[in-house]
Amino acid sequence: MLSAKKDFWDDPEKARWVLQRKTKLSDSLEKWKTFKSRIRETETLCGLASEEKDEAVLLDLAFDLEHLSADVREEELKMMLSSEQDPMNAIMSIHAGAGGTEAQDWVEMLLRMYLRWAEKRNFKTSVIDYLPGDEAGVKSVTFTVEGEYAYGYAKAEIGIHRLVRISPFDAGGRRHTSFASVFVYPEIDDEIRIDINEDDLRIDTFRSGGKGGQHVNKTDSAVRITHLPTGIVVQCQNERSQHKNKAMAMKYLKSRLYEKELREKNERLDQENKLKKDIAWGSQIRSYVLHPYKMVKDHRTNLEIGNTQKILDGDIDDFIQSYLMMTGDRENSPPSADPSGKG
Repeated sequence: MLSAKKDFWDDPEKARWVLQRKTKLSDSLEKWKTFKSRIRETETLCGLASEEKDEAVLLDLAFDLEHLSADVREEELKMMLSSEQDPMNAIMSIHAGAGGTEAQDWVEMLLRMYLRWAEKRNFKTSVIDYLPGDEAGVKSVTFTVEGEYAYGYAKAEIGIHRLVRISPFDAGGRRHTSFASVFVYPEIDDEIRIDINEDDLRIDTFRSGGKGGQHVNKTDSAVRITHLPTGIVVQCQNERSQHKNKAMAMKYLKSRLYEKELREKNERLDQENKLKKDIAWGSQIRSYVLHPYKMVKDHRTNLEIGNTQKILDGDIDDFIQSYLMMTGDRENSPPSADPSGKG
């Protein structure tokens, strides 16, 4: 047994990873035992119902099997989420790219898609920064996603998203292509210490230009923080008080700095962030085509789904799951360097 070896704690990060994996595997093993028991019970009941030609029971069993299949798939997916950051909450940010008003409208469509996805998963969301478009849509938006494995799931969305459709803003009814980038950061908790020198910060206050109510729009309650050594800029304007906006912006900044440290120390996370290219042609991870045909295709896994409305309504788990299953083998290896950022 690895944990019984004398030199087990010589590498604290690797030891921590081993113990986390042990706990996760033990919990998963118990679930698989439960699944096996449910399958055997279903087989027995199915045999009896078939002999007696009890259609009502067979329908009930078919319904139970659908739920069992979903539970099994969910457990398989969680086995792929093995990094220390995966169970954390997430901070998601969407930015308009090439396409002008079209791209800004696309950002608003993506925001709606992700908020509905989070709702389906019983995740809690909160918009912390919202910059409306000049004519329509949204230039950029940042929001938190709170729930079990929120970051582990949401990280599959990092990259450029491409939309092809007949423009509702084009009087000539021409087809347009728009781009938007999605960034995802793990929201760090109090156990992870990120030291920030106050002298390295420039803090500006301004009046909110987005949604927030009369109080927000009439006072300098919005806060923008620039981390001078890295050039990282974050802002929050959703809260009514400057104090709360500053606290949320600092949390966002710490998450950005934590993600930066992870990216520098861990080659796997670096591979994920290579997806953050120019928001334009040739760099998209997923295409949403609404004209001349309807199809959403993930270019990493080649998964295609024809029901575009279902996807835009937040039913994106198939894309997330296929991507995580594809990358799971690489993520289940122990860390080669300390990526925790813990002091």
